[in-house]
Amino acid sequence: MPSRRPDPGPTSAAVLAGALREQILDGRLAAGQPLRQEELSERHAVSRHTLRSALATLVAERLVVAEPYRGARVADLDDDALVALQQLRCALETEAVRLLHDAHGDAWPTAVRAPVEAALAALEAAEQAGDPAATARAHAAVHRSLVDAAGSPRISEVCAGLDAELLLLLRGVRPHYPPGALAAEHRAYVEEVRRGDTDAVRRHVARSTALLRSGRGAPQQ
Repeated sequence: MPSRRPDPGPTSAAVLAGALREQILDGRLAAGQPLRQEELSERHAVSRHTLRSALATLVAERLVVAEPYRGARVADLDDDALVALQQLRCALETEAVRLLHDAHGDAWPTAVRAPVEAALAALEAAEQAGDPAATARAHAAVHRSLVDAAGSPRISEVCAGLDAELLLLLRGVRPHYPPGALAAEHRAYVEEVRRGDTDAVRRHVARSTALLRSGRGAPQQ
């Protein structure tokens, strides 16, 4: 039999996109900061073509904004963008919860319950460790576990495409929660969802939206 060729590794553009994504999400690249191609190409020792491919990935994830004649800059989610993203999340997660309840009621099988429990445990561990970046990722993973439990590949695919933008939002939620409170809130939320309370999604997303807006000093509606 012919030997199997090894799977190709990530491209240079994907590696660079990952590095820039991490810098955006941890705040090393601030909201609104220009991303100058010449400077970034030299700093990361890549060609302009590789850099443009990496930036295109981040534009698709809405972490970077590219404008004709003005170049690229780190996205700064204004209130309209924040609310729009939260509305989309709410619609997707509400439908996922409805599908989940239609399929299993409140008696979730192990295949459904175990990933959600694992995501909650990871959130608790990240909070206890005092790791803000890990906490944000674990927070997002709890919501993804619920969506994935619905068994709808298309809904899961769309939600996966929102991950980076969601992490950018969750970075703003962290200061509002004392240690351990985020995990406790999400355990209660998951229990409401398990009982089939689809309105729990709307209440949960509305609360996080209010926290984000208050953190910016925006007037409450």
